[in-house]
Amino acid sequence: MLMRLIYQYIPDWLRPFARRVRRTLWPVRLISATPVEAIAIKELVVADSPNDLAQPTIKQNAEYAAKIQAERATFDDQSEIHALPAIFHYWSNKYLRPMLEEYGFSNPDQFFVKYLIEAANRTGSVEPKFLSIGSGNCDTEVRLALLLKQAGLQVFTIECLELSPAMLARGQIDALAQGVAEHFLFTVTDFNCWQARYKFDAVLANQSLHHVLELEHLFDAIKIALLPAGLFISSDIIGRNGHMRWPESFAVVNRFWLELPHSYRYNRQLRRHEALFRNWDCSSEGFEGIRAQDVLPELIKRFNFKLFIAASSVVDVFIDRAFGHHFDVAQAWDLDFIDRLHAYDEQALLSGELTPTRFLGVMCLTDETGQFSRGLKPENCVRPAL
Repeated sequence: MLMRLIYQYIPDWLRPFARRVRRTLWPVRLISATPVEAIAIKELVVADSPNDLAQPTIKQNAEYAAKIQAERATFDDQSEIHALPAIFHYWSNKYLRPMLEEYGFSNPDQFFVKYLIEAANRTGSVEPKFLSIGSGNCDTEVRLALLLKQAGLQVFTIECLELSPAMLARGQIDALAQGVAEHFLFTVTDFNCWQARYKFDAVLANQSLHHVLELEHLFDAIKIALLPAGLFISSDIIGRNGHMRWPESFAVVNRFWLELPHSYRYNRQLRRHEALFRNWDCSSEGFEGIRAQDVLPELIKRFNFKLFIAASSVVDVFIDRAFGHHFDVAQAWDLDFIDRLHAYDEQALLSGELTPTRFLGVMCLTDETGQFSRGLKPENCVRPAL
């Protein structure tokens, strides 16, 4: 039944190839960890396990079921979920990349590979097992597998957890096409109630934690799933819930907003013009930013930070998908505007006037001396809730 459900999402032009994948890979590689189809009528129940995990507090009522459906409706047909405007890449290459290079990597892929390899070395596992939380189309994970092999790690497994069977189906096809399918397991599950079936050398979460409602349960499950020397590696969003602005940030956004040309104030995602920036809660339908502000404090409670790089606040509004496409990286005014936004953010973050919205972090269970970019420690980057 699950195989047929996944197969219906494959485009017609890929079906001949997908049939070969289905016959060879799917029967042994795709695992349904949670009966996702039944979520509207059952309570979330953690399966019997020797692990001492608290049961999730949410119930699969109509509201939760509607959010699940909205999440799947948003992502089932998205073959590219990480595409960002050119102005984002201008900002990240000019300002974020130097922060990363101080620690030996230049981009998120290199970041994940560096610490996956370090995790394997720390645990000494003969066949390292890695877990990806909310892997989507698995495009990042496939790239990581290729980079791991290039770096000399030939024996490893990456298990991809994802709510959408359609996205995992695309990941399976990509992994097979890239010649790394033997390194993958694909698990359909709602990670709000997930539990590990074995121990992992490392767990990675790439822009997925801000979609999680039951953060406490998930982080407890990850803590139990990690080997004692394992690492939890994440790049994610830690701003206000629903990607709203905190009051102090909202006021600054609107000061800069008045400088924008009229056409730049059109919200491409919501298809509306905003004379003044509107503080919209994007978690109202699905899980986007549902508990973003709780990600960092809940991590601090459970893990020690080996590495913490935090950045951005006000600038996020102007470089993301809603408004970022208006900016032209060939125009001097556009670049100067973003430069001034970043400069404001940096002084405000360092002074404590604002708290960051993005982070890259490496967390562990052992007591280790952490590295903190620009002296910004995790506990100093938590903005108390209103």
